[in-house]
Amino acid sequence: MAGSRSASASLLLLFLLFGFSAAKELLVGGNINAWKIPSSQPDSLNQWAERSRFRVGDYLVWKYESGKDSVLEVTREGYGNCSTSNPIKEYSDGNTKVKLERPGPFYFISGAKGHCEKGQKLIVVVMSPRHTFTAISPAPSPAELEQGPAVAPTSTATTLQVGLGVLAIFVGFLI
Repeated sequence: MAGSRSASASLLLLFLLFGFSAAKELLVGGNINAWKIPSSQPDSLNQWAERSRFRVGDYLVWKYESGKDSVLEVTREGYGNCSTSNPIKEYSDGNTKVKLERPGPFYFISGAKGHCEKGQKLIVVVMSPRHTFTAISPAPSPAELEQGPAVAPTSTATTLQVGLGVLAIFVGFLI
């Protein structure tokens, strides 16, 4: 009896440890000089974002020269049109830190005239918190996001399996 209670407590502890992860600070582009007009590939920042995993609570960090550039959070349309006229948020301090507070896509462009049109822009897709318990599918590419939102199928069976697994752990802990 004590052995099963100990095993259940261990499982619960593992579940709690792996179910939650600490927020990370991610340097945009992977280096200090990344927020600039790309020299070769106009989509290089988005290629970096596609290789990265972003979770709710993570922070994006931009390093750039204050007064010469800025970071604008914009809508999907603002991203596609490189429109700097009506940003959701504007940052110009040279050391910008943005908390990703919700799942889904975030769109960022440079506020410097002509920079967005030359490729200085970024789409970040933040995973839903539930992905910590289910299989993670690859994030949509920026090209897919520009074409319109992709609707992911939901799986009631997977949600039910996860819920039953959690319930079994708690019941096992109580027995």
